[in-house]
Amino acid sequence: MHERANDIVMPSDLSACHARIQEQAYLNESLSQTVRELEEKNRQLEELAKEYQLTIQELLQRAFARRSERYLHDPNQLRLDFGGPSCGWCPAADAATGLAEAVEEAGVVVKSHVRHQKKKPRSEELPAHLPRYEVEAEVPADVKHCPQHGERKLIGYDTTETLEFERPKLKVRVTKYPKYGCEDEPGCGIASPERPTGLVEGNRYDTSIAAEIITDKYGYHLPVYRQQDLFAGSGWTPARSTLLNVLVASAFVLRPLVEHIRKIVLASHIVGTDDTTVTLLVSENIPPPSENDPRSRRAYEVLCEAQQQGRPSVTARMWAYRSVTVPLTFFDFTASRHRDGPDLVLENFCGKLMADCYSAYQGIELRSAGQVQRAACVAHARRKVFEARESYPLEASLVLARFQQLYDIEDRGKTCSPAERLQLRQREARPVWESLDAWLETGAARAILPKSKFGQALAYLRNHWDALQLYLTDGRLPIDNNDVEQLMKQIALGRKNWIFIGSLAAGDRAADFFTLVTSAVRNDLDVWAYLKNVLDRLLAGQTDYESLRPDAWRQSHPEAIRQYRALERRDKADRKQARRAARRRSALPITT
Repeated sequence: MHERANDIVMPSDLSACHARIQEQAYLNESLSQTVRELEEKNRQLEELAKEYQLTIQELLQRAFARRSERYLHDPNQLRLDFGGPSCGWCPAADAATGLAEAVEEAGVVVKSHVRHQKKKPRSEELPAHLPRYEVEAEVPADVKHCPQHGERKLIGYDTTETLEFERPKLKVRVTKYPKYGCEDEPGCGIASPERPTGLVEGNRYDTSIAAEIITDKYGYHLPVYRQQDLFAGSGWTPARSTLLNVLVASAFVLRPLVEHIRKIVLASHIVGTDDTTVTLLVSENIPPPSENDPRSRRAYEVLCEAQQQGRPSVTARMWAYRSVTVPLTFFDFTASRHRDGPDLVLENFCGKLMADCYSAYQGIELRSAGQVQRAACVAHARRKVFEARESYPLEASLVLARFQQLYDIEDRGKTCSPAERLQLRQREARPVWESLDAWLETGAARAILPKSKFGQALAYLRNHWDALQLYLTDGRLPIDNNDVEQLMKQIALGRKNWIFIGSLAAGDRAADFFTLVTSAVRNDLDVWAYLKNVLDRLLAGQTDYESLRPDAWRQSHPEAIRQYRALERRDKADRKQARRAARRRSALPITT
């Protein structure tokens, strides 16, 4: 006999009821397990969606938004007490950046900035050294003649100056070489002055043409087909092959100087390096490799593989090596990012190498038996935290605030000598690193998911901890590799214009030209004037390459120095120091 309750039939037998209850218990447990599994999947999907959202935001940031990494947190928020008496870092760092010092520093910097930026009455005068010519304005008849008094008398002139532009003018220099012979003595032959060495056969193109082509392509990023239009506007329409031939001839002449600059940079003991991509075309006839050159063998392998796969191009690399102690830079070109590129360049290098965490640089350090110390870029570590700040905003703000303090210390040390900067870093920056190390060992830091983007950023910090702090041991070593990364913009701008490199030889030539152009720009030189003078002296047989270095050349050619570049940098630095000092001054009184 069964009873019906709420349309559910329940057994009347006790044992059957027990069986039904047990069955329902199993079913409930199964459903509960399913719910738990679905909740776990939902949590994983939420985490995945969060990561995807961060990735989308990052892509949008890269594509459309400003790429500035400037981070200014609100001093009234996210300020946690870590035991320091005021601003929450550590006693040593807080004492080193006391309120009185910050106020005094801010006042000095601001006063200096105001002195440099004091507004002057605007001058409308054009440069006095420019040539001038006079024209008289046409005078209408009603101006010369007065209806009441008749003809007017000329009593003077008002003048205005108008700047005009003329296209560059080309001219042909005709050099006459006298020929002499003995009268009635044909056997003596003909005597004539020795002809100077020219860039091309017959000295058809002057070094001024070569300097213009090099400067336009590697200084102003104009490919040769655009230069063809510029020259045509001045009355000469060269073939593109002609412009390329002049580049090839110039590279041959300049090669010894480039090699000399390379040796100077590598002998400076503190070098920063970075690389970027360029497109290298795969030609039908790949040059055979040299037996004793592993670089050419690698290039041959890469190009042959691309040719077999039917690819029209490969992704090659342009490497920059920037000396910190000598104002020179040189570039190197390789067909791939294989480690034999930096291995060969740095095989005899001894000193500190500022670079990213590419495994080739770490291998160089390990194989050098202590001769090479790799310094990691603090800006790279900061950037990883900055890009992951959305997933753990509170924790990221703590780390970014420490980075901000480290850069404030560097900002105050820019005008110091290397010895003074080293003392400043040991006194103030090292305690900040110790504070960051202590935070990384806290439970809050350990609880961060290691596979999250912020967790990976912290792993980067831990994995390269010693290399990131190497700058604390040498006042000459910069905190980051940003100066070298700026050089990559030179390649990127050119890459968008000339698009590709046509051959291995063209890549080597481009590296040589970038070496000279960027080194000249670093020394604030008129690149065209520098290149022309150097080409003239090299063609004349000069082998004193030391005097042809851009930093040495500028000493004897002050007229070719662009002084306004130095003034721009000084004013920009003053404004930046004023902003940072004011921020430190306003942040110090805030307490938790």
